[in-house]
Amino acid sequence: MVGQARIARHAIALISLAALAACGDTAGAGAGATAASPSNGPAPATSTAGTDPTPEVVEVTPVPAPTVAKTQRRVQIYSGPSDVPVRDAADSGRGSSVVQLRAMEQNDIGTYVADGRGMTLYRFDKDTAKPSKATCAGDCAKTWPPVLISSPGRIYPDGVDPQLVGYVERADGTCQVTIGGWPVYRFAKDAAPGDIKGQGVGGTWFAVSPTGARTKPLPEVVTVPTAATR
Repeated sequence: MVGQARIARHAIALISLAALAACGDTAGAGAGATAASPSNGPAPATSTAGTDPTPEVVEVTPVPAPTVAKTQRRVQIYSGPSDVPVRDAADSGRGSSVVQLRAMEQNDIGTYVADGRGMTLYRFDKDTAKPSKATCAGDCAKTWPPVLISSPGRIYPDGVDPQLVGYVERADGTCQVTIGGWPVYRFAKDAAPGDIKGQGVGGTWFAVSPTGARTKPLPEVVTVPTAATR
């Protein structure tokens, strides 16, 4: 009986060790068991599902700040457009303290100059460029308001050579912006940016080019009869 009891105890002990080994509970396996170190095994797999890929780095070339290209008394004319948004300053009656000039494209007339709001600027053939002289005044200036710059003031040309930009003093003492020596105007009947309703008016008014020259006249509209005449 005693021998059978010893055999039974040994069997229970062996079964217990097997169970502990199967569960992987190395802490209670006794001195004969060797604990597996996490550093000795393979690195755990890392799931990449749902993670964003490394964003692509895009290099952005900074826009150089414009510098003063020339000065006409207290009016500074810059080397290009401002590197920060600039609103057209309100006209105080003596002109705006900030004027922007932008070269624009139009299929019919080519490259012309607009102001900061996109309104077309014109030149008048009865003015002169050498020397600069503005002759549109009175009622004429109501239909063709001159582009005035106050003093002190700043002019930012975009697509226009700053060396061709300046101003001329009018008879009333205001200062009118010039391009290539030609005084520039807006047209009262232009209602929206890009309008060129003043092009060719009277054969003397034309949208001004970035050099101060006249832009191309609008193509003639040829009327074709739609029915045979007898």
